[in-house]
Amino acid sequence: MIQVEISITEMAETLKLLSDKTRLKIVALLKEREMCVCDIVDILEATQPNISQHLKKLKTGGIVNETRRSQWIYYSLNMSDKPYLNGIFDQLPSMREVIDAHKPNSCC
Repeated sequence: MIQVEISITEMAETLKLLSDKTRLKIVALLKEREMCVCDIVDILEATQPNISQHLKKLKTGGIVNETRRSQWIYYSLNMSDKPYLNGIFDQLPSMREVIDAHKPNSCC
């Protein structure tokens, strides 16, 4: 019974993270491909500190991974240890057109 409570508590915390519109948009972007924070900032037309805070929460919650390349950090979706999110991620609208319309940032 205790293990079930831990799982439900973990799931509730993860789902709370996804209840924020900006974080859900970030997840939808990362579902399409790995991205640098500067590209996410440009696409969502938000400030870098704001997006960085959201990414930090998503990383802490185990929803995204980060990979450092030189001075830049790239983010990708981590779906390996949270299979219960697959159904939610499958229902996210495609961000492919938004990404394709975005001109890659020269910062990274």
